[in-house]
Amino acid sequence: MYKTIFSFLLVSTFSFQLSAQQLKDDLTRLESGEDVNVLYRHEASFGLFMHSAGGFGMAYRRGEHVTAKRKRMFEIEILNFKHPKEVKSINTYYSNSKGFIYGKLNSVLLIRPGVGFQNVLFQKSDKKSVEVRYSYFVGATFAFAKPVYLEIKKGTFSSVPTTERYNPEIHKQEDIFGKASFFKGMNKTIIYPAAYAKLALSFEYADRYNALKAIETGAVIDVYPNAIPMMAFNKRQQVFVSLYLKIIWGKKWF
Repeated sequence: MYKTIFSFLLVSTFSFQLSAQQLKDDLTRLESGEDVNVLYRHEASFGLFMHSAGGFGMAYRRGEHVTAKRKRMFEIEILNFKHPKEVKSINTYYSNSKGFIYGKLNSVLLIRPGVGFQNVLFQKSDKKSVEVRYSYFVGATFAFAKPVYLEIKKGTFSSVPTTERYNPEIHKQEDIFGKASFFKGMNKTIIYPAAYAKLALSFEYADRYNALKAIETGAVIDVYPNAIPMMAFNKRQQVFVSLYLKIIWGKKWF
């Protein structure tokens, strides 16, 4: 009888140790992101991107699985935006003149909060493979238009430049010495609300299942009810289409 009890205790202890070790190994695999069979329901990521509207931007995104291959996404982007006709000039009449963009009325910064969905086209089969996803977003665009100030020289060659808000009706190109400080006129910034839509394709290549590394490319359309005055000698646009390329990194969790 004692041998039976001892054998039972020995087997139970050994089984408990095996179970504890297995649990420890499973937790280690989960924490290290090595288990392909685990669905991490939440994710957060940052992104840096360049776009065809002549600038750069950064983005933050949160996602949550709706199904195994579909996520609900929330994002916010901040980027500068340039008119396609912007060309930098220098007044060669002055030897120490500064660069400026002739005809530019406002410098524009965009903030885009939006919601959308991301769907998996080709799922990862192992850590070294690439997952292909497509996504679409809609949301609001807030364009912060800050008026451009220039340094203007009036009269003789040696005259001291004055800082004035650019007015195409009175400021001739030959009188412009250069662009004034970017911070000049911040208090005169006007916000133009709009709407945007985005379609994107991304390639996720992280070597851990709880990490996120991706390259994303796509197109964005911004539609403004009231056109932003950007360039003095061009027709004001209400619709802008831009392409972008983004690098994304982040993490996933339960």
